Amino acid sequence: MQSRSAALLEAGTEPFGKVRAVLRPYQHKRKEVTLKKIVNFFFELGMLKKTPRSGFQFLGSGRESVAEHAFRVAVIGFTLARLDGAADECRVVRMCLFHDLPESRTGDLNYVNKQYVQVREDQVVRDLARTLPFGGEIEELLSEFREGKSRESLLAHDSDQLDLILELKEHLDLGNRYATQWIHFARQRLKTDLGRQLASEITETDSTAWWFEGRDHWWTID
Repeated sequence: MQSRSAALLEAGTEPFGKVRAVLRPYQHKRKEVTLKKIVNFFFELGMLKKTPRSGFQFLGSGRESVAEHAFRVAVIGFTLARLDGAADECRVVRMCLFHDLPESRTGDLNYVNKQYVQVREDQVVRDLARTLPFGGEIEELLSEFREGKSRESLLAHDSDQLDLILELKEHLDLGNRYATQWIHFARQRLKTDLGRQLASEITETDSTAWWFEGRDHWWTID
């Protein structure tokens, strides 16, 4: 039996009629983009919430999904672009949001994995992009991010590393001494002066200071 929502969609009535009307103008390789392709993309994005960042296996503590990582990277990217003053902040944020999108299909490969495994990331991006009306923009953003030549791509790259450094500093503060070495190498991968300045500040700041420092009165209330 056809569901009520499916019947409404087929009939083009509310609430789906307006959505179909909005999508109708978009063409991708001369094929009309369908709601199903968009929904498939949304489901695929959900894989990033279930995909673990594999480096924690070697660090020995902590866990995080690719989606959790991407959220803070995007916020850091917005911040760096604002502090920079000359970069296109929207472009930086979009790069940060999509920089690990291929991992929905490949999984996350850490630095040890990458010594032995080659990923056809370009093919992943092409296959994904051809189903979307904005697929070309995603391809362009990820290509720019990988090339690392534009001001925006360098800030997005450093946002990625700064998120890692923040995470590592938390582990260091909780007693994982191996995080010190990881922070050392992550700082070497930074590309901008702004990124390096923020990294220095991160390493000198207690990860609990934002809620604990100077708030003794919070803990003395009976």
